[in-house]
Amino acid sequence: MSRRVHVIGAGVAGLAAAVQAQRRGARVVLHEAEAFAGGRCRSFFDAKLGATLDNGNHLLLSGNQSTMAYLRAIGATDALTGPAHADYSFRDTASGDAWSIRMSPGRLPRWIFDAHARVPGTQPADYLSLLPLFFLRPGRTVEDALRRKDRAWDLLARPLLRAMLNADPSEASAETAAGLLRETVAAGGHACRPLVAKSGLSHAFVDPALRLLQYGGADIRLGVRVAGIGVTGTDSNERVSSLAFERAPGSLNGAAEPLALAPEDGVVLAVPPAAARRLVPGLSAPDASRAIVTVHFATDAPHGFEPLTCLVNGQSDWLFVADGRATVTFASADRWLATPHEELARTAWQEAARAMRLPAALMPPWQVVAEAHATFAAVPAQEGLRAATRTRWPNFTLAGDWTATGLPATIEGAIRSGQKAADALLNPSMERR
Repeated sequence: MSRRVHVIGAGVAGLAAAVQAQRRGARVVLHEAEAFAGGRCRSFFDAKLGATLDNGNHLLLSGNQSTMAYLRAIGATDALTGPAHADYSFRDTASGDAWSIRMSPGRLPRWIFDAHARVPGTQPADYLSLLPLFFLRPGRTVEDALRRKDRAWDLLARPLLRAMLNADPSEASAETAAGLLRETVAAGGHACRPLVAKSGLSHAFVDPALRLLQYGGADIRLGVRVAGIGVTGTDSNERVSSLAFERAPGSLNGAAEPLALAPEDGVVLAVPPAAARRLVPGLSAPDASRAIVTVHFATDAPHGFEPLTCLVNGQSDWLFVADGRATVTFASADRWLATPHEELARTAWQEAARAMRLPAALMPPWQVVAEAHATFAAVPAQEGLRAATRTRWPNFTLAGDWTATGLPATIEGAIRSGQKAADALLNPSMERR
């Protein structure tokens, strides 16, 4: 009989763990407190705009190998779209200037020698000042590592790192930034092609995974929260032996009876860090977070406007346009959480309209989505709190973008952690004999 694996949490990390475990022959039971799967990476219907929206913008890169493997596994490789090359559009919201970065495909950065492919007003030598970013030491911030900050920093590296780390480089972890850059920029333009979910996050990452799991016989339990984890055994052979449940708020399901685990059963805990600490007292996990605020506008962008634009020298960070909508993202957005939504929408529209060269006075219908705890805080003090995949219990592993993936809180980090957690759990060498 195949081994049973209980996955707690149906966000992207949990879905990746469940898919990986099923592919390795395990019988999967997926537990999710909410009435829906996807966590912070999902789509929902918004009655105000009469459209399906994502709860936040997520940028992926063509070199995200774990993500691409996951999409292949769930049959969703065609769910992403993006330019054929590693091209990035920029708009200066202060000056109105526009330019594009066009990375060369190989590891050798030939693009910095092309005046039409690099930041206007820069020289190839200016990019040498950014080399320390690839070799940053733990315990330092990104800006600590740079002696010289010029246009290549101000108009390229800084805005991109701020958006991808969800933390301003003045506070962001140098170690996390270096890990991200080594896997992307250092791999060359072929690994840096920007990709987005063309029909929504749920269509790309959630719905196909649930269908695959159901087809494979997985037991998917939504709306019931895991409230406790029982452990039995002595210090030398402790194992997780039971799960306790409570009814999630708003759920129609009653609280389930405690579940005793068979000796061969395993558990992957794939919940946010605060929930993980509640379930596992003494667990090391990040305890600070950063917000992301997204403002959706029901409007068409001008013909030929780029689907993805990085905004600099303003309040916002990204502008996405597609299917009659323009979406503005505010990274590291804690300071915006108390701002009235209409004021926030007006700020976002002023910058979006300037970038798209549309009348700023005519603000279209809008919707604000604020994720107060969108990511763990990618700062040096939090880096050391990120837990390893394996725990002291051989039948219990951890998943989540907050674990020690070497990456910031991204879809790639979440999926990688889930795959790693399932592999570690099902590795025969981990089983006690």
